[in-house]
Amino acid sequence: MEKDNKRKVTPEINEELMMNLMVDGIKKDGIQLPVEEQEKEMAKVEVKQEELQQNKLVQRERNRIKKSLDGSYGDHFLKTHSMAKRGDKSIYIRQEYHERLSRIIQVIGKDEIPLYAYLDNILKHHFELFEKAIIDDFNEKFKPIF
Repeated sequence: MEKDNKRKVTPEINEELMMNLMVDGIKKDGIQLPVEEQEKEMAKVEVKQEELQQNKLVQRERNRIKKSLDGSYGDHFLKTHSMAKRGDKSIYIRQEYHERLSRIIQVIGKDEIPLYAYLDNILKHHFELFEKAIIDDFNEKFKPIF
């Protein structure tokens, strides 16, 4: 019951309108919001619904991640890598992330896998996990000229 209440989006109360109703009372045609306020209310409701939907998607992805990780984290990401060499590209990451990743490799991975291979495994998993969402967003934003 409480979960249902959390999901419902309640519009914000328009204090000015409420005060006017108290002074003037309700007219024969009922309560009518000004057009501007109706549009604002609708926009707020749409934004809140969009946020709720995004939260649901994030929760589904988290649940999928939990289900997809069979075994330990180390077994999944710190396994032998398929890359033969580092490649020719350089990437830049935050210093704190570099330190974290290096520490994970040293401790969990027993320093047996290079950083580039660990990042490759993480990115591979990310693209597998979010493939549908990435394709949907890409197709939504990419509109061909012809």
